[in-house]
Amino acid sequence: MHELYKWPDQKKCAVAITFDYDAESPYLWRNRDKDWAGIGEYEQRKFGPRQAIDRILDLLEKWEIKATFFIPGYVAEQYPETVKLIHSKQHEIGLHGYLHERVDEINEAEIEEAIIKSKRIFQELTGAQIRGYRSPSWEITNDTLKVLKRSDILYDSSLMGYDHPYWINDIPELPVQWLLDDVVYYRHVGGGGRSTSPNNPMNVIDLWKQEFLGLKEYGGLFMLTMHPWVSGRGSRLMALENLFRYLKEDPDIWWATCKELAEYHQQSHQDKFREYAPNTKELNRSRG
Repeated sequence: MHELYKWPDQKKCAVAITFDYDAESPYLWRNRDKDWAGIGEYEQRKFGPRQAIDRILDLLEKWEIKATFFIPGYVAEQYPETVKLIHSKQHEIGLHGYLHERVDEINEAEIEEAIIKSKRIFQELTGAQIRGYRSPSWEITNDTLKVLKRSDILYDSSLMGYDHPYWINDIPELPVQWLLDDVVYYRHVGGGGRSTSPNNPMNVIDLWKQEFLGLKEYGGLFMLTMHPWVSGRGSRLMALENLFRYLKEDPDIWWATCKELAEYHQQSHQDKFREYAPNTKELNRSRG
């Protein structure tokens, strides 16, 4: 039988509320080599920093929840006051690339440049040392893991190898999953691009409640990932508050930021949950 992950104070599960505060950066990365005239998605994404972020921060404050915001360096440069506000409310800030660049599309030097540049931006804005990382588009390479280790990054939160914290190449990994990501259910940008027909927010919340109960049964981590430009709309925020109300009634939850999760994982020495990333270069050679 698979041994359950041990949470502090004999809690049965953990809950981490996270936001990928991307704004328009993924759109700019995808279209970096193109001329573009349409501004529909670009403006839609700007809803995040213009209105959604304030609403989200108010909701978190109401329910006394400390979240983790993963922010590209470019977004911090464009919207510095929102970053300062997030920091002033004692939420954790983590790295999320510079321009939301996919690490499997760039080389090791470029990955390192994005991390160093972004760390410097956040240090100048908040005075805080950033210790967490979530890779844009949730892709990771061996080169990325090497850069994280030599960049004084405490943890990564991009992979899905367990549903509780584990080790990947001796780095604490805080796993995500698509089931608990808002874009799967809400993202709709029109124009014939990759899109989802928006779901009823209460149906999404009901699904997330069911996943929470499943994770609690197996001692897992409920790592919710949301994007301000997506989840900051009125009906979705009302539904999210319903979820917060539901979770806050459960005494078996350990609420934590990602940094707190990573520090606990390090201290608890649960080494049986240790994995190593495959050498993709060797795998590709063996296939050939």
